[in-house]
Amino acid sequence: MKLMKTTEAVGQVLCHDMTQIIPDVTKDAVFRKGHIVREEDIPVLLSIGKDHIYVWEKDDTKYHEDEAADILRGICQNEYMRATDPKEGKIELIAETDGLFQVDEERLLKVNSLPEMMIATRRTNFPVKKGDKLAGTRVIPLVIEKEKMEEAKKAAGSEPLLKLIPYKNKKAGIVTTGNEVFYGRIEDKFGPVIRDKLQEFGVEVLGQKIIGDNPDKITEAIREWLDQGADFVVCTGGMSVDPDDTTPSAIKQTGAEVVSYGAPVLPGAMFLLAYTKDGKPIMGLPGCVMYAKRTIFDLVLPRVMADVPVTKADLAKMGAGGLCLNCPTCIFPNCGFGK
Repeated sequence: MKLMKTTEAVGQVLCHDMTQIIPDVTKDAVFRKGHIVREEDIPVLLSIGKDHIYVWEKDDTKYHEDEAADILRGICQNEYMRATDPKEGKIELIAETDGLFQVDEERLLKVNSLPEMMIATRRTNFPVKKGDKLAGTRVIPLVIEKEKMEEAKKAAGSEPLLKLIPYKNKKAGIVTTGNEVFYGRIEDKFGPVIRDKLQEFGVEVLGQKIIGDNPDKITEAIREWLDQGADFVVCTGGMSVDPDDTTPSAIKQTGAEVVSYGAPVLPGAMFLLAYTKDGKPIMGLPGCVMYAKRTIFDLVLPRVMADVPVTKADLAKMGAGGLCLNCPTCIFPNCGFGK
């Protein structure tokens, strides 16, 4: 491309979009890349501050910004995503389904460490809805050397940087423990909260069993839900270290492998996660889930719904960002909690 006076550009081909910004009215291109400048265009270009403009000169060693942005798009895009048309050298990726969004952060860092290009994404393990924006790609200059884009491809590797894993259709059983609820001394407040959270993901709740502080009975109830086709079981109550809180030992008695009893998340420190031999999660939820807007359960549930196993290391990483600020107006997941 070459720079020339706007007043001398009649007949030349624009090599990038020309944007007009009128506060509270418009911010859009008045002329698109590829437009052939006409005499009547000159006053418009001057009115948006373009005394000089870049016009296209063919150079086989370089890519135009739109072409380069599309290469970055190809580095990122995976299944269940659609790309927008290039606009001012930028392409965005949009979710085509509800699901769990994941980013290979190590490879993304390698690409973003290269000069004159950028990829911006949502955080990894972020729950998204169909239509949500996932990522944006752009190169910084109007044209970029082809060899730099080859470096980007090499840094990214052969697999896309991004994943969107659709949620699965699942069934769940609820086991509520505690003599105070079992004998009707207090009303169960846990069940409705759990049902509402599961409903956010379209989970079919098979039912709720209310059991006293008897670990054998709790174990039996968990196994019954699994035998009846539950894809996972949620246990509420009895998760602290008091002598009468027997839910953790009851979960262990099922034979499931405990990933962790405790998580570096507030609210949710007393959370327990286990997996049966065939990979079905059993979760022990602390009392905070009953009254706090968002907790450890909200961080783990999207992964459970996408069939993404949660490891002890995954839970440990949640400590950075694992402090909920209990904002007066909750905007989760569009906040730093768990990220």
